[in-house]
Amino acid sequence: MRRLGVVLLSGGLDSTTVAARARADGIEVVALTFDYGQRHRRELESAGRVAALMGLRHEVVGLPAMHRLSWYSALTTGVIEVPRGRPVADLGADVPSTYVPLRNTVFLTLAAALLESRVLGLIEGHEVEAGDVSAAIFIAANAVDYSGYPDCRPEYFAAMRKALFEGSKMGRQYGVPILIETPVLHLSKAGIVRLGLELGAPLEHTWSCYEGGPVPCGDCDSCLLRARGFAEAGVEDPLLARLRREGPSA
Repeated sequence: MRRLGVVLLSGGLDSTTVAARARADGIEVVALTFDYGQRHRRELESAGRVAALMGLRHEVVGLPAMHRLSWYSALTTGVIEVPRGRPVADLGADVPSTYVPLRNTVFLTLAAALLESRVLGLIEGHEVEAGDVSAAIFIAANAVDYSGYPDCRPEYFAAMRKALFEGSKMGRQYGVPILIETPVLHLSKAGIVRLGLELGAPLEHTWSCYEGGPVPCGDCDSCLLRARGFAEAGVEDPLLARLRREGPSA
């Protein structure tokens, strides 16, 4: 059985852990990162470093139009402010300003296009039979410590799985579904930290902060969730340890 996969790699804690999970499971995985006009380049740099350290083929795709079309977000425009200092218990109460309109829908669709191309190349190139290949997109969505995003819910992924099957040649003609794997969907942030450490993921090179400064800001939603995760796991954040050791420019 050929097991093909695409992992959506942002360079953050969660996606790096998911990439490590896919690799450990023996998936022929390609890391896919999108440059969609986000607030800073730091996460793109982290994604590249993480992929290199893990020995993954890394595709970086520019989506300049998304910056214009999905503009109503704190992550794609300087007009809307990134929320700061919110109580962690309140982070899932509503959809925050860091939600990027239909980002996961766009990302999953493009990841599926890459994955379908790989699968069709094998099937129609007569390298494998349809029943001897599987295909999965790995995404680091989380429904426990998530920040209220509607496209991080189990119901959303169930609907997308069906849409990708119905809208793809590999699904309708060959009966090969495009699976959407969410390995950390039901883990707490502390659970994600423990899993990443267990898998040997290069967490010291990940970047979760919504800002791109020399060090994490410490009070955006993502920083707060990350800090709670490491605190509850009982370990120091290896990124902070590395920055303290090597300096902010590292």
